[in-house]
Amino acid sequence: MQLQGKVAIITGGASGIGEATAKLFASFGAKVIIADWNEAEANRVANEIHLMNPSCGSAIAVKTDVSSEQQVKLLVQQTVTTFGSIDILFNNAAVVLPKELEDITSEEWTRVLDINLKSVYLMIKYCIPEIRKNRGNIVNMASLNGLMGQRQNPVYSATKGAVIAMTKALALDYAKDGVRVNCICPAGVMTPLLEEWIGQQPDPAGTIQQLIDMHPIGRCATTEEVAKAALYLASDASVFITGVALPVDGGASLGY
Repeated sequence: MQLQGKVAIITGGASGIGEATAKLFASFGAKVIIADWNEAEANRVANEIHLMNPSCGSAIAVKTDVSSEQQVKLLVQQTVTTFGSIDILFNNAAVVLPKELEDITSEEWTRVLDINLKSVYLMIKYCIPEIRKNRGNIVNMASLNGLMGQRQNPVYSATKGAVIAMTKALALDYAKDGVRVNCICPAGVMTPLLEEWIGQQPDPAGTIQQLIDMHPIGRCATTEEVAKAALYLASDASVFITGVALPVDGGASLGY
């Protein structure tokens, strides 16, 4: 699963799954662009990658609001100017909004859709000309919520269901160009996003136990474990796989 010399953009790359994936891709030789609104944390990740084994790939941090068309354009331009191409796009940036539907304002609804879904559209729209040149591939971060739904999380579930549907449609559209499009559907993963959601629950300790119990394997995933799934889909190890919504869920989707 070597990525030697490949250029990979990772949105939401300053923390959680994005950070783990940036470091893993770099360890396999990729040149990584860490796109995140949190410039300080993105720079931290880039610096930590630079301190890794000298044979690893390189990294740069680019402050980006992935819901902004202008900022996405600038991100893509900077990537091509710096590295000359784009081979891999990992659409990972997302936010969560644990509320009942009737309690969600239209502004909150729009914000979640913009970050979780519009960003995927914008990133692919502006990256695909370069990805097509290199017969590269796209990995989208979906969720088990997009396959099964979740209580008190309707907007997030809606966006992730849309990401899954878009992944399958684009896999058909871009197959003729040799471009593969897949998505990952994790269940519980111990990330800052999940920790934020847990903290917003009435009983955080009970919520943690429920998360553990929902996985037959007996725990939530680590960010590194999900990053390995992203590496698999982004590499030639999955060369005949496209349009797949891959559950990485510790068996959570198997329960009744």
